[in-house]
Amino acid sequence: MTTPNMDSALQTFIEECGELLQQMEDALLRLETEPENQDIIDAMFRAAHTIKGSAGLFGLNEIVAFTHVVENVLDQVRSHTLPVTGELIAVLLPASDHIATLVGVPADEPLDADTRTVGNALLASLQAFLGHSDAPASAEARPMIPHETPVYSSGGGEAGTDNWHLSLRFGPDVLRNGMDPLSFIRYLGQLGEIASLTTLSDALPEAETMDPESCYLGFEIDLKSDASKAEIESVFDFVRDDAIIHILPPHSEIARYVELIKSLPEDDKRLGELLVASSALTQRELEEILFIQQCPGQQQPQMCPPKRLGELLVENQVVQREVVDSALDKQKQVKEHKFQESRLVRVQADKLDNLINLVGELVIAGAGATMLAQRKGDGALIEANSLISRLVEEIRDGALQLRMVQIGETFSRFQRVVRDVSKELGKDIELVITGAETELDKAVVEKIGDPLTHLVRNSMDHGIESTERREAAGKPVKGKLMLNAYHDSGSIVIEVGDDGAGLNRDKILQKAIERGIVSPNANLTDHEIYNLIFEAGFSTADAVSNLSGRGVGMDVVRRNIEALRGTVELDSTPGEGTIVRIRLPLTLAIIDGFLVGVGESAYVVPLEMVLECVELSDLDRQALEHRAYINLRGEVLPFVRLHDHFEIAGNGSRRENIVVVQYGSHKAGLVVDRLMGEFQTVIKPLGKMFSRVKGISGSTILGTGAVALILDVPSLIQQAAASEAGMNGQAGRNGDAGQATQVGNGSADRTTASVH
Repeated sequence: MTTPNMDSALQTFIEECGELLQQMEDALLRLETEPENQDIIDAMFRAAHTIKGSAGLFGLNEIVAFTHVVENVLDQVRSHTLPVTGELIAVLLPASDHIATLVGVPADEPLDADTRTVGNALLASLQAFLGHSDAPASAEARPMIPHETPVYSSGGGEAGTDNWHLSLRFGPDVLRNGMDPLSFIRYLGQLGEIASLTTLSDALPEAETMDPESCYLGFEIDLKSDASKAEIESVFDFVRDDAIIHILPPHSEIARYVELIKSLPEDDKRLGELLVASSALTQRELEEILFIQQCPGQQQPQMCPPKRLGELLVENQVVQREVVDSALDKQKQVKEHKFQESRLVRVQADKLDNLINLVGELVIAGAGATMLAQRKGDGALIEANSLISRLVEEIRDGALQLRMVQIGETFSRFQRVVRDVSKELGKDIELVITGAETELDKAVVEKIGDPLTHLVRNSMDHGIESTERREAAGKPVKGKLMLNAYHDSGSIVIEVGDDGAGLNRDKILQKAIERGIVSPNANLTDHEIYNLIFEAGFSTADAVSNLSGRGVGMDVVRRNIEALRGTVELDSTPGEGTIVRIRLPLTLAIIDGFLVGVGESAYVVPLEMVLECVELSDLDRQALEHRAYINLRGEVLPFVRLHDHFEIAGNGSRRENIVVVQYGSHKAGLVVDRLMGEFQTVIKPLGKMFSRVKGISGSTILGTGAVALILDVPSLIQQAAASEAGMNGQAGRNGDAGQATQVGNGSADRTTASVH
C-alpha cells in the first residue's frame, strides 16, 4: 500500500508522463519532415529516458521494460546508427501510444491480454530495427567517453576497482517530498550489479530529538555496470536538489577520492575505512590519502588542479575553441531555462476552480457594499468602496488569467489526427496552424476538443478531394487543412477550413427536402442551405465509412458548442473550400456586464457586445406596432422589446431606450425601460428546467441579493431579425417558412430562411 505522499508523487508522474508523451508525439511528427534535426531526436530520447527513469522509481516494471527498448532505438537514431524512415516513425508512434496505455494501468493490476499482445507486437517491431541496424562505430571513430579515458591528469595513481563508486547522502526533506531512497537503489540495480552497499546512519540524532518524517540515511555503493555516467546520474534527477550525490567512474585517480572524502560530512578516517571495505580503495591507497591530508606540504605524488574537459580537447586539437565556447553558451542557456522551469508551480484544477468561485463571491459582496455606500450618501465610504471595487476587479482579472491557456497545444494534437486519417484515406494533407498563441479559458479548451476533432475529420473525409480529382481540377496534389484562432469583440473565433471542393448546394437541399427538414418551395440562401448540415441526422454521404456517413456528429458539434454559450456557422465556396467558424466566450466564469431594467426585473447584457445606447424617439414608438426595426442613422436596425419577449406584466416605461448590440457581423437593438450601468457579472448556470428558455444564457446575483438573468445576445439577434421580417409581411405562406433579415456592417442585407 502506498502512502499519501507516494500517491501524490505517482499522480505527478502520470501527469508529467502525459506531457512527455505529447512532446514525443509532436517530435515524431516533426521528424517526418525534418529527419536530420538533431534537436528533435535528442528531445525524444530525453522524454523516453525520463519516463523510464521515473517509472523505475515507482517499481513500474512494465513501463520500464518497454520504454527501455524504445530508448535503445532512439539512442541508435541519436548516434546516426539507425536512419529515420517512415517505417520507423510508423512503429514509434503506436509505441508512444502503448506507453500511454501502460501509464494508465494501475500499478497493482496486471495487464489485460489485448494490451500485452499489442505490446509484444510492438516490441518485436522495435527489436527488428535494433537487429538490422548498422554495427557500432569502431573504437577509434567513437568520441571519448570520460569513464573510458581518464580526463584529469593530476599526477596521482588510479584506484584498482572496476566498479563505479557512488556516495549518496539524502537530505532531511526527501521523505516529505514523496521520495523513497530505497527506490533509487532498486533502480540502480537495473543498470548493473550492486557489488557492495553500506548504509550510513551517522546523521541519526538521539531518539528524543528524532523527526519520523525526516531522512537521515546515507549510502556508499559500488556498482558494476557498463552504463555511462549520464545514465547513472539520471537515476537521481528527481532528488538532485535534496541530496548530496558523488559518482566516481571505474579506475578513478586517488585525487578524486581525496576530494570525495573532503566533501562528505563523515569523519575522514571512518569514511576511508568504508571505502576500503567496499573495495573502492586499497589499504595502501587510504594510507596515502591520509598522509596527503595530514602533510599537505609533502604531497606524494604531487597533485595539480584538474583541467576542464574543454581545455584538454582544445589543447589536443580535437575541437576548436569556438566549438567549446558555443557549447558553454548552450549549457548556460539550458541552466537558465531550467531555472525558469523551477519557478513554475503545478496547481490542481479543483483548487483553481475554488479560487475563481471565491473571487466571484467577492465580486458579488463588493457590489452589495457599493450599493449600500451609495444609499448612505457618504462620500468617504463611496470612495473607499470604489478603491475596493477596483482592486477586486484586478484580482478577478488575475484569477481568470490563471485559467487562460494558449489554444496552440490543442491545435498541435491534430498533427497526429491529420497524419493517421490522411494515410487511412490515401490523401496527402498538410495541417496549417495559425493563431496558436491565442488564449482562452482552460475549461473551454477542454470541452472544445471533441467538436474540433469531428470537424477536422469531416473536412478531411468530405472536404478535401482525392489526389486524382485535385490533379484534374488543376489544384496542388497536397491538400490543406487550416486551423486558425483569433479574438473578436470579446469572443474567440476558431476556424476549421480546407481547400477542398466545397459543399454541394443542390445535394444538401435535395437531402433536406427528402428528410422533411425544409419544404420543397422554400426560398433559401446558399449560406442557409450550407448550415443545414448541422441538423440532426443529416448526412450527404453515399456510403457509411469508419469516419462518417451515419448522420451523427454535426448536430452534436453544434449542441456542444451552444452548451459553451457559443455559435457555429459555415461558409463554403464551390471548388475553393469550406470554413466552419466557431465563436466562443473567452471565459465561462466572470464577465463584465451592462445592467438594464425591464419592469421590475433586471437583465445583464455582456458588455463586449454592447455598441451604444439610444433613446427611443416618439416617432419610433408610434411605429412599433407596424414594424420591428428603426432607422439608426440611415441603417436598418431590427430590435426586440424585452418587455414583450419575456411577457412581463404591466405597460412599458414611457421613456424607453434601445441597447444596440453586435455579435459577429450582425446587429440588433434591445428595447429596455432603464439603463443601470456596468456590472461585474458572476455567471451562475441555470438548471435543466430552464435549459431550453430562449434568450437566456445564465443568471447572476446582484448586490441586493436579487437574481438577474444574463441575456443570450446571439439568439435575441436572430429573434429580432425574424420579427422584422415577419412584420414586413414578407414571410412565406407555408407554415414552415419565414423570412429573416440579417443586418451586418451597416447595411440592410436581407436574406430569407425557412428552417425551424
